[in-house]
Amino acid sequence: MSDEDFDLSSFLPYALNQAAEATSIGFQKFYRQQYGMLRTEWRVLFHLGRYGEMTAKAICERATLHKTKVSRAVSALEKKRYLLRSTQEQDRRHETLSLTKQGLVVYADLYKSARSYDASLAAHFTPQEREVLNRCLNKIAKL
Repeated sequence: MSDEDFDLSSFLPYALNQAAEATSIGFQKFYRQQYGMLRTEWRVLFHLGRYGEMTAKAICERATLHKTKVSRAVSALEKKRYLLRSTQEQDRRHETLSLTKQGLVVYADLYKSARSYDASLAAHFTPQEREVLNRCLNKIAKL
């Protein structure tokens, strides 16, 4: 295969990354302007809002995020008073993370905005296209 035969725009990893960036930017404007959050911060906040108390390690595994990024996000969310750390009784080296009342309010607002943004993206597709897209993305995620 020569360089001329390779179309970067149809290279699946590249195309998926481009689509992810394009769709993320719109929502990023909201959470960054409204709450001064970075991408990893809102992802940590969403995991705690959706699943309740978790350890940072559990968030890393569930969200496929690097522990350094999660650690920074946890610190930032704690400074904003959206998150609490509690030392675990059985092992004081580990902490359980949870949202504060203020964090729950922020989560509820961002959740509502995320659903609205998702609906605006989905409106570009027919119901059948959305079903196929979701099935394909889930299949790729499990590779």
